[in-house]
Amino acid sequence: MPPTTRSRIVDAAVAMTVEAGWSRVTMAALAERVGVSRQTVYNEVGTKPGLAEAMIHQELDRFLGVVSAAFDQHPDDLVGAVRAASAGVLELAQDNRLLHAVVSATHGADTELLPLLTTHAESLLTAAKLVVADRLTPYQLGLEGRRLEAAIDMVVRVVLSHVMQPSGSPDGTADDIAWIAARVLRA
Repeated sequence: MPPTTRSRIVDAAVAMTVEAGWSRVTMAALAERVGVSRQTVYNEVGTKPGLAEAMIHQELDRFLGVVSAAFDQHPDDLVGAVRAASAGVLELAQDNRLLHAVVSATHGADTELLPLLTTHAESLLTAAKLVVADRLTPYQLGLEGRRLEAAIDMVVRVVLSHVMQPSGSPDGTADDIAWIAARVLRA
């Protein structure tokens, strides 16, 4: 199936951000690159902040795909699933050009994207927690309700923290996250 106009626009915006920085991404330049009118760009993604959110959510979908695949590969081993999901996410983050462009931007308007991954990451966190909660359903856990929500929140936030500021190798960090999850989830 060919990519949609929206996905072509978002992909082009990611490429432009990586190449030249977010401040250089304009709707006119994006339209020219994709080969559509500027009005089409606005119709597909709205304003520039809407484009930024679309870019972040497209990347989030890639990361959540890794999480789902890890849980599919470990249907009877919760700790193994958490470890594989964490390692996969951290490995993907290591090579993610958009993430590096956002995190390393330190001047002017290029910092506009950073809050979408940090201080204004509510929708990102909500989406990630929903996927993890859904993937935990088949496992027998010693937690439920508010305590389970807190455990999921903790695991998601720890992984996101290491995505933003790695402190070790993906495998070593994933081992540590799995160890913590085993104790918190009582798996």
